[in-house]
Amino acid sequence: MTHVNRPRPATATTGGLRRRLAELRGPGHAPRPLDARALSALAANPGCRRRALLDGAGVDKTALARALGVQGAFGQSQFAFARGHAFEARVHADGGAELVRLLRAATADRSPEPAGVAVPDVAADGPEGRAARTRLALEAADEAGAGVWTVLVHPMLELDVAGAPVHLEPDAVAVAPDGRRTVIEVKSFPILDGTADPAKVGAAVRQSAVYALALEALGGTVADDALLVCPKDFSNLPTAAAVDLRRQLAAVRRQLTRLTRLADIAAELPEDVSFDVDRPAKELSAAVEAVPAAYAPECLAACELAFHCRSRARATGDVTALGRSVRGELGGLRTVEDVLAAAHGAAGDPSDPAVAALRRAARLRAEALGASGGPEAR
Repeated sequence: MTHVNRPRPATATTGGLRRRLAELRGPGHAPRPLDARALSALAANPGCRRRALLDGAGVDKTALARALGVQGAFGQSQFAFARGHAFEARVHADGGAELVRLLRAATADRSPEPAGVAVPDVAADGPEGRAARTRLALEAADEAGAGVWTVLVHPMLELDVAGAPVHLEPDAVAVAPDGRRTVIEVKSFPILDGTADPAKVGAAVRQSAVYALALEALGGTVADDALLVCPKDFSNLPTAAAVDLRRQLAAVRRQLTRLTRLADIAAELPEDVSFDVDRPAKELSAAVEAVPAAYAPECLAACELAFHCRSRARATGDVTALGRSVRGELGGLRTVEDVLAAAHGAAGDPSDPAVAALRRAARLRAEALGASGGPEAR
């Protein structure tokens, strides 16, 4: 009798979903926390079910890529990591006073000089305990005395993503005497003559928007601007700039709502699918391929599995390997083979604008090569 793997029924409860995600991760593997960097990358590509499920299950994608044998350079160097920690330690060294000064200067705050700066302890066992301590600290900050600022260093926030809770840890959150809460991101890349790398600033803004979204869920007033703290020029002295979050916050909120619920993705998988990195590479490859991906070249800078997904996209001739803009221009043509067939009149609807453009391009290329007499004209 042939055994047929059937999808599991949809998980109805949060507890059931967590058990299923633990099964997918494999026994003996603690969940890898989903940070704001990964969440902002996920929000930028909400159509990728593969990343949504792997991140939601807490799978170590670096270990998974290594087990698949397709791993490229990814993440910060140890030097950059150490430099970032050293700079952040300097920023926090004076008990939050420097962060408050930078925030007031960057936002042109005209309120009276601070009567004091409180830095509550938000340490606790486990992310749930730290999130509870953070909520209590925010409530206490709202009741602080007149003129007292509160700085929460590495608080723990919680955000619902695709039906599962995700814990997030911003560098700091400042609470003004009027209750306004500001996300603070401390980065090790420099601000040179008032200008920083646009790509790095953009990534920091996306992360800050994720933190702001989690802060909103706790109530209270969240500032439209985040404070970006970086080294000034080539020194290790901190400088700061206020960055507007409103546009990015709206984009992240919209993209997160588009994510398919993890329970729905998990329910479509056969019972024996597992991403346990201790399994043979052949089984892991089959498990990964069981979940649809939405690869784009931008994934190379944001996902540990990007090199695996790229090789699979190239092997199948998927046009997504050429980039999202190209994919959008080609309409319903999904593979390179389909594109070439449409360009040479062997397939495709002539009334389709994409097909018509391809045929015109092919005709112009043939005429140009024919005029030059090159062998490629044939």
